[in-house]
Formats: sequence, structure tokens, C-alpha cells
Amino acid sequence: MLKIKLLSVGDKLPAWVNEGTREYINRIRGNTSAELVEIPAQKRGKHADVPRILARESEAILKQHTPGARLICLDRQGRAYDSLTFADKIRDWQQLGQNISFVIGGPEGLDTNLLARADETWTLSKMTFTHHVARIMLAEQLYRAWSITEGLPYHR
Repeated sequence: MLKIKLLSVGDKLPAWVNEGTREYINRIRGNTSAELVEIPAQKRGKHADVPRILARESEAILKQHTPGARLICLDRQGRAYDSLTFADKIRDWQQLGQNISFVIGGPEGLDTNLLARADETWTLSKMTFTHHVARIMLAEQLYRAWSITEGLPYHR
């Protein structure tokens, strides 16, 4: 069974973000499971030490990451995939029994040390999205890729 964790910084998001994300995650079933793990965002103020904040958030992310699982960070500099290629990757991970952790950072992104540690760095688009929208988009793309592997008509 393929287990996917969506590790996302931010735990006090608008209801529409949580509802949208959970809608797609809850559709994934069978030989694949997906779960959202919210990482509390560190407090940010006018004179916040952003590198220190990102380092603390990275520590919290790694505590939730399952050892041995593939670590994929989302970053605007990452590699882009189309939905069919993403589905191929899901299929490969299912066959290998490889669990996955996808990571979405907060407003300032992710710590450079975490990005360096990642097995892969992906982007959802060349456009920039808020981490709120990225969470829903990744959940939808996970569902789309899963539905392709299952032969469901969702992806047309």
C-alpha cells in the first residue's frame, strides 16, 4: 500500500482551504492512502528572523516525515510534471512500496537545508501561488494521478 503524507505549514487556515484539501484527499482509497498533516506556522512579526523561522518549521516537518519515505518539496524552482507523468510516478511508487511525503512551506517557502535534503523538488507551475492554494492544488493533483492509475474517468 502506498502511503502519501501532505506535510503543509499552516494550521489556522480558512475553512475553504481545509474543505478543498480534504475533499480530494478523502477520495483517495484502495491501495493508496493520503493524509494531510498540518505543521504549525511559527509566529511571524515585524522584525521576524525568517531564516530561524524556516529552520524551526523544517524541524517540525522532519518530525512528521516517515523515515524511509521519499521526501518531495514543493518550491518555485522545482521540476514541473504533467498529470500523466505524475500518475506514472504514483504507479511506480505503488509497485515499489515507496511511501511519499510532499512538503508545502509557509509564506516564505522552505528552508534551504530542507530543500537540499529532499529527494526531489517539484513545482506546481511557473506561476506563484499562495501556500493555501498550493495545498488544494497538490491534493487535487494527487487525486487526479490516483484516478488515472485506477482507470477512473476523472481525468479527461
